[in-house]
Amino acid sequence: MKIIRLFCANGFTTEMMTKKMQQAADKLGLEYEIKAFPYAKVRDEGTKADVILLGPQIRYNLKHVQQDYPNTPVILMDMRLYAAMDGEAMIKQVQALLEA
Repeated sequence: MKIIRLFCANGFTTEMMTKKMQQAADKLGLEYEIKAFPYAKVRDEGTKADVILLGPQIRYNLKHVQQDYPNTPVILMDMRLYAAMDGEAMIKQVQALLEA
């Protein structure tokens, strides 16, 4: 089971993306646990993650998160994929990263 954590300003917008990503992962037969949280929870939840995704609205935190979690891949979600709620494309990006 791979643990994927999404963070955004308050966690509301990423909740929709989480559902789309979980549906895509399930469809592909991937054992991923995907959950969304407000950025304020990154210290609690980031340590559990195999991959951390940041919402575009908090992109200014990218370097800080990468420094805090040097052994965990950190992805800044693409604004176009995020706006389109393209969970399948995001899952494919995460999957490629985990398989590299």
